[in-house]
Amino acid sequence: MHHDTPHWTPSPANPTKSEHSPPGADPDQPAQLRRILRLFRPYRGRLALVGLLVAASALVSVASPFLLREILDTAIPERRTGLLSLLALGMIAAAVVTSVFGVLQTLVSTTVGQRVMHDLRTAVYDRLQRMPLAFFTRTRTGEVQSRIANDIGGMQATVTSTATSLVSNLTSVVATVVAMLALDWRLTVVSLLLLPLFVWISRRVGRERKRITSQRQKQMATMSAMVTESLSVSGILLGRTMGRSDSLTRDFARESERLVGLEVRSSMAGRWRMSTIGIVMAAMPALIYWAAGMVMDSGGPSVSLGTLVAFVSLQQGLFRPAVGLLSTGVDIQTSLALFQRIFEYLDLPIDITEPAEPVRLDKVRGEVRFDRVDFTYANEPSAKGSGADGSSAKGSKPTLSGIDLTVPAGGSLAVVGPTGSGKTTLSYLVPRLYDVTGGRILIDGVDVRDLDFDTLSRAVGVVSQETYLFHASVADNLRFAKPDATDEELVAAARAAQIHDHIASLPEGYDTLVGERGYRFSGGEKQRLAIARTILRDPPVLILDEATSALDTRTEHAVQQAIDTLSAGRTTITIAHRLSTVRDADQIVVLDGGRIAERGSHDELLARGGRYAALVRRDESLAPVAPAG
Repeated sequence: MHHDTPHWTPSPANPTKSEHSPPGADPDQPAQLRRILRLFRPYRGRLALVGLLVAASALVSVASPFLLREILDTAIPERRTGLLSLLALGMIAAAVVTSVFGVLQTLVSTTVGQRVMHDLRTAVYDRLQRMPLAFFTRTRTGEVQSRIANDIGGMQATVTSTATSLVSNLTSVVATVVAMLALDWRLTVVSLLLLPLFVWISRRVGRERKRITSQRQKQMATMSAMVTESLSVSGILLGRTMGRSDSLTRDFARESERLVGLEVRSSMAGRWRMSTIGIVMAAMPALIYWAAGMVMDSGGPSVSLGTLVAFVSLQQGLFRPAVGLLSTGVDIQTSLALFQRIFEYLDLPIDITEPAEPVRLDKVRGEVRFDRVDFTYANEPSAKGSGADGSSAKGSKPTLSGIDLTVPAGGSLAVVGPTGSGKTTLSYLVPRLYDVTGGRILIDGVDVRDLDFDTLSRAVGVVSQETYLFHASVADNLRFAKPDATDEELVAAARAAQIHDHIASLPEGYDTLVGERGYRFSGGEKQRLAIARTILRDPPVLILDEATSALDTRTEHAVQQAIDTLSAGRTTITIAHRLSTVRDADQIVVLDGGRIAERGSHDELLARGGRYAALVRRDESLAPVAPAG
């Protein structure tokens, strides 16, 4: 089995679309906005409540300038203290009610926004869980993590506040304009003359920020991938043993420097244009006072002091939500770049799916049949720059051709052959890590593509050379196969895998943390933990993918004993690197160039003196010597 080589050379800041998005993943903006709005559809009731609170808050806040006009034009000049007190209390009450409505509105809108964020995160994670293995072999782990963490995280402020801000500011603008018209339509016209200019400025700023945001998120994904690869246990070991630690730091610093430039550009994008709006806003009261004075000086109708002050108050109140609307437009433009990156993942095609009416088997006997199976990798790079087991991934040459095999229930099949012959690919087809491109694979007479996923996962267990353990306790790693397993079942499985005594000797026993990817355990110990985990799963069909090839002879013997215990009574397909492990198989198949070159028992194939015999002679001449497991 292959161990992926970390990408120490940084990926381009702008990866090609084919690396992680389907063709046509750039929807037009109106369609994208409609899709974003659909995310909020399940929360229509709460959003309606937010709308009511916003409208009520806007109407109450608009009342204050009218109360102020009455104070200045009536209550104070006429010395009506009772009316003055009532109007002052009204202004205070309006402020209190507006604040209370604002708090409630924030609570409900933030809750809705966070639920939408949760839905997006879950949808992306679920989509990725159902993606074929080929997707992960060509996508950097840090890129996937960046989409979930950075991109969705970057949308948080927009999702939680933009909808509310949009409704709130729009309602405030409409209510304020109506109130201004009621006070004086001429001054209202003067106030609104520059609004089209402001809209044009904000649209320019929004487009600029959207473009920079897209570049920034791609750069963050590149950095995330570098961190994931170089600061993992494997990355640290490789970097230090190769003397590349300083080089890696320089690479990271270079990518971080690029991000600094993008962050500065993002913060400063349109800042001068938006500051122009602020200057005009500050100058508008002076313009209103000047316009009112010029109207009266030219013999026009006079404007009362109360009306003038109330109008300026409304005008200032108008520009706050108006600028808020413009800023919301800028935020939406910025967030569209993030939404587009998330939608790219949500739109990825899922090649391996359950049929509309899947077959569910209550009890699986374990007969496996390969019926004229062909397989060709798609025209895209896979994990190894080739096939999953070193075979061609160009798409022009089949990895497997015309494979006809039957493994009876409880029988054993060993698959051997040179590197690149298609051995591992053959094993990946049984649990549907890939789907055949021709022919079919049947378990108990049912095409695996017709089985429901739960039946297939219960039927087929895989133990590979590259054992994966979570950074959790030994018990938690074992229970990943069977969450409801009792302590007694854990111990029984560990005993069968010949790892219980070692676990029991640890200070914390089954509560011992295994470390990232199990680095606190040796290769042989990790393999036996994986075998114990599979014993708990108890699958009737077992795939052993070169499970002992990286171990020394003594450790291999202990692991092989555990494998023999695991294989007893199960249909077993062994992908063999060391031929000494497959001598007792009921049937041995030699693959060459994706085709079956020979088949038979160990003795039959030796007597034939063909390719298998040559492989055995080579295997015996290369006495394996490996460090202790």
